[in-house]
Amino acid sequence: MSFVNPVNKSICLEQVCESNYQKLFKLIPDLMAFKETTAIGFAPHHTMLHLEIIERTPYTMTLELSHCFNKNNEEFLAPAVKIRVYLDAHLAEVLSDHARAGVSEVFKDPGLSREIMNYKWRLNYFLQKWLDHCLKKDYLFSSNILQTEAWA
Repeated sequence: MSFVNPVNKSICLEQVCESNYQKLFKLIPDLMAFKETTAIGFAPHHTMLHLEIIERTPYTMTLELSHCFNKNNEEFLAPAVKIRVYLDAHLAEVLSDHARAGVSEVFKDPGLSREIMNYKWRLNYFLQKWLDHCLKKDYLFSSNILQTEAWA
């Protein structure tokens, strides 16, 4: 994937986070209705998508979305993207992924605003492209209970 480097990253980052929110809810339309903390996404002839809801508050939700490459307990999950969903602002922002730590762990000096913006941009641009990929593959999500019955 080619490197995209917009001139005004702060505005573009906000637009990418808005787009990611819309794509996430298009991919998982019933996300707010899930009673369980995990769900599985299926697409014909493709690896499963694994969703784990880590935290719910009235205005935010933190979740992890990853591909699941095995059907056993020793699952290999990648890219394992941790996402904070801002329900009131309609934004979805990547906190970290399997290969990159969170911003607060990488940048201890808040004065490195340009580097922080670049880091956040790369994380969120990756999520945008990955969600596009998942939407093109027509993934459908069900609760973990239904997933267990489907494999039985």
